[in-house]
Amino acid sequence: MEARNRPLHDWFPRIKSGQLRLPRFQREEAWGVRQIEGLIQTVLSELPAGSVLTLEVAGNEPFISRPLAGVDPLPKDRATEHLLDGQQRLTALWKALNDRYEDRMYFISLEADDDAGSEFSAASFPRYMKNGELYPIWMNDPERIWERNLIPVTLLRPDSVAEANSKDWAKKASNGNVETQIKINDYINSLRNRFSNFNIPFLSLPSQTDPSVALDVFLRMNTSSSPLTPFDIVVAQAEARTGESLHERIKHLQIELPEFENYVSPGEAVLSIGALISSKPPVRKSFLAGDFSKSLIDNFSRIQRGIQRTITLFEEERLYSEKFLPTELAFYVLSALWAENDVSLDAEGNLRALSKEYLWSAFLTDRYEKTGSTRALTDFRQLSDHFNGKLSRDGVEIFDRSVYKLPSSEDLIAASWPARKDRLSRAILLLSLRGGAFDFADGSEISAKNYHKREFHHVFPKAYLRELGISESLINKSINCALISGPTNRTIGAKDPISYLTTRTDSASLGPSEIKRRIESHLMPCDEFLGSNYEQFVNQRAQFLSDRINSMFIQHQRM
Repeated sequence: MEARNRPLHDWFPRIKSGQLRLPRFQREEAWGVRQIEGLIQTVLSELPAGSVLTLEVAGNEPFISRPLAGVDPLPKDRATEHLLDGQQRLTALWKALNDRYEDRMYFISLEADDDAGSEFSAASFPRYMKNGELYPIWMNDPERIWERNLIPVTLLRPDSVAEANSKDWAKKASNGNVETQIKINDYINSLRNRFSNFNIPFLSLPSQTDPSVALDVFLRMNTSSSPLTPFDIVVAQAEARTGESLHERIKHLQIELPEFENYVSPGEAVLSIGALISSKPPVRKSFLAGDFSKSLIDNFSRIQRGIQRTITLFEEERLYSEKFLPTELAFYVLSALWAENDVSLDAEGNLRALSKEYLWSAFLTDRYEKTGSTRALTDFRQLSDHFNGKLSRDGVEIFDRSVYKLPSSEDLIAASWPARKDRLSRAILLLSLRGGAFDFADGSEISAKNYHKREFHHVFPKAYLRELGISESLINKSINCALISGPTNRTIGAKDPISYLTTRTDSASLGPSEIKRRIESHLMPCDEFLGSNYEQFVNQRAQFLSDRINSMFIQHQRM
């Protein structure tokens, strides 16, 4: 491997022409504003930004490739190098100096950065388009930009077009003042020289390097400040071993199943489901082992089928998003179960019943509180064996109620606020949605089309309970939570339940039966609710929920 120097004025033409390209397995750009500003400041301070890693290309490309983000129009030149490490740095400089960040513009401030030891400092500001015009307005006006002691970094790009543009910009910014124009040009020329000659050294692998070796070097030497995730590594391994792009597969999957990303991270989910159907726990060690990446590609159509059937089951149970999901492990196990068993007719009905019993067992017991990934694999195997007649129901651990007990009334009362991602608290909320919950004010049923407009609401408002001297620890509980619309939530204020429901009744000409229907649709006791007795409400609702849970599992066992 040979170390070489290369200034930015040499990197940019290679990026623009397409001679320097990214292997397709590389993830998308991942840097945020602070990292981009930090790199620009590094250039200003003339400090090293670290070396990058390339692979020489002679003849056919060893990997399917793509241009760096922000290269437009798409280059047509033949690739002579693949960029294995350094994508984030070169992309940040390319896009900032070419003004390719739609929502942000980068500048050089004439104010010194003492911490970086530079007489200049990097700066950026958000922007947006409205009616075809760029806002804030001052970004369109060189004079107003200069008044802020700023210079757009686009004028510092190391090419003749930027040089010509900078002269015109300096003329406009100076508003006809020749002395100021000369001063601006001096600043710009000095800064452009600093950017143009900024050295980004690189390590170069020769073109005869075996692709598997190049991939291994890439994985070992990636020096990005945004480290590779297991998903990034599996993507690279899959493409190197099969020529298939896992990125493209998942993008297609998200188009086919747009609800998918509402529940889980698509990349993490695909890895986890793939691990389970390969008889491995969904953990990093499994993802990075042996031929896992190849098996993932080989099994992808099965994985997609499993995800599709799981989403259908979730929607039937009124579980519409991650906001209500008690544990993502249940998503992985069910998807693997349906991926493993391609069924129809009566067999499909039996698997659906088994899946729902498992689902609520996962939500309502502490099965996954410890060693969840290992138990998820056990559950997948046992459920599949039970469904296929290889294991009795008594052999399915998650169904053993002597070990994995359903929650008691005390457990239900103690469950915390659902927004805290607590398993049981979310399960309680989901139970109230399962039978079809209606908004207190407009009477609409919570559905897949409107759930995102709903808010976690204190049934007995916080202000009302505080006035009664109720402890905060007893107020923010799942048992005191309902999902209702934002407008309904904001009109309740500190009123006791009977007061705000009376207001709803009077304003909408609702009868007592309709009020009762809306309250009970959330699995709430109507009498205690209207009586505004918080302690009685909590105890009675816990009993309502407990009765519903017990009857639900009795029904499952009869199927």
